[in-house]
Amino acid sequence: MSLISIIRYVILIASAIGLAACLQTPPPQPVPPPIPTVGEVVLDTATSDPQEYLLMDIGVEVFEVEISEQEALEFGEWIFTEIRENEAHYLPYILRNTLLASNQWGAARVLPTRDPSMDLTIQGTVLSSDGQRLIIWIEALDSTGRVWLQKEYADESLTDDYPISTRYTPGSPFDASKFIEPFQDIYDQINNDLVQVRQTLSIEDLIDIKRVSELVYASDLSPESFAHNLSKDENGRMSILTLPAEEDPQMRRVEEMRLRHHLFIDTVDQYYESLYEEMQAPYVVWRKYSYDQIEEETNAEDEAYDFSNYGQSRGFLTLTQRYDRYRWSKIFEMEYRDLSVGFNNEIAPEILQLNEQVHGLNGTMEEQYIQWRRILRQLFALEAEIPN
Repeated sequence: MSLISIIRYVILIASAIGLAACLQTPPPQPVPPPIPTVGEVVLDTATSDPQEYLLMDIGVEVFEVEISEQEALEFGEWIFTEIRENEAHYLPYILRNTLLASNQWGAARVLPTRDPSMDLTIQGTVLSSDGQRLIIWIEALDSTGRVWLQKEYADESLTDDYPISTRYTPGSPFDASKFIEPFQDIYDQINNDLVQVRQTLSIEDLIDIKRVSELVYASDLSPESFAHNLSKDENGRMSILTLPAEEDPQMRRVEEMRLRHHLFIDTVDQYYESLYEEMQAPYVVWRKYSYDQIEEETNAEDEAYDFSNYGQSRGFLTLTQRYDRYRWSKIFEMEYRDLSVGFNNEIAPEILQLNEQVHGLNGTMEEQYIQWRRILRQLFALEAEIPN
């Protein structure tokens, strides 16, 4: 075989290998752009008491959580699973407080699951939370099934958003009254977006939402008595077919049951309030440490030693300083792990208390809530059998 033939053969083989590699290796997927932050937001606050038809009762469900593979690999899945589950109880209460502070709505409660008596339900998923950046997916639907929000919200914190010192002692405790949530702009923006959606609805629409929520709750208590009052289209939207008579004795019992139910979920909301207050200080400390660790890693990457410039090093002091930064970053990482475990251990008793018996019920808060609704259905059926 001539030299030219050999060269052609080698080129042919190389081309075949390159083509096979192209066929086997999928092209890299484009990285989606980061979600823009909400920026500085001013809470849309009502200066006077709104009209009755505007005062919707809102249920903020305990958030879902989404843990990235990177977090699980870096810090251990069990640690971050617990932290995310704790956040799922903590963050909804900030939103609940924001909604009430706006003076735009009726009652706002944190609930373990969807509640049929609510006019508006908010669900959330924590997509990312590391003390420096928070991303939450929010979905809000009213009782008719109308979608108010389906949106991702993101915000970034600054060093000044956290206390200078997080070494809390009995003599120097955490002062909640002086602490401002680092990501408060997210919750303010959610409230403002809800207000904007409400402004697009007519008075008849808003009144209809309240009527539907009453009938949805009535149907949940007794489907055989009230299911015929509502219809659902192919898109899941609820509408009223017929309204019960104003003096309907069954509707009077429904109103009484709904009042009892709201007293119960007020108690549930108070339990979430207690958990929020107990979590606040250790959660602030954990997020501050997480923020500092990210800053430390970023600084270390920015100041990483460039071996191509090894011969240009100006002295032993420079190398020593770089080694010290690396050594302290490793110490900080271990302390951060210990803090994450300590945060979970400190919050564990509060989670247990949240799940303890309420009004003679047992199990998790969600299980107690289901038991309670079952009891109300049974009680409603029993009272319906008793003649007036």
